[in-house]
Amino acid sequence: MSSLPSLADADTVLLKNLQLDTVIGVYEWERGIRQKVVIDLEMGTDNWSVASTDSLEGAVDYDAVCRRVIKLVQAAEFRMIETLAERIADCVLAEFNLPWIRVHVAKPGATPGDLSGVKVGVSILRRADDLS
Repeated sequence: MSSLPSLADADTVLLKNLQLDTVIGVYEWERGIRQKVVIDLEMGTDNWSVASTDSLEGAVDYDAVCRRVIKLVQAAEFRMIETLAERIADCVLAEFNLPWIRVHVAKPGATPGDLSGVKVGVSILRRADDLS
């Protein structure tokens, strides 16, 4: 049985519903168009320390994270949303000194027209310790 995370490990900063257009897909027709992806991030942090000082020092700069993810996704041309999720995780972990990140990437419209309200996607959890 695994132990519970420390309180600091359980704290998160959320970035939800970031909707961006990118080249994504395996089919030839998808390679020449931009499609919407919806990205949610849960970023591990120590909110307790930040709250105790009521200071920006040590806080996750979610504006900078958002801008960096936008830049990465808009320039990307991946075939798989799994690859996009991995690249987002790698980038944010490396550049923002976070202990862990959970990345959700959904691709609205990936299902047939009669299922237009359905979103399909992936969710990954990566730890900074896992980066090589």
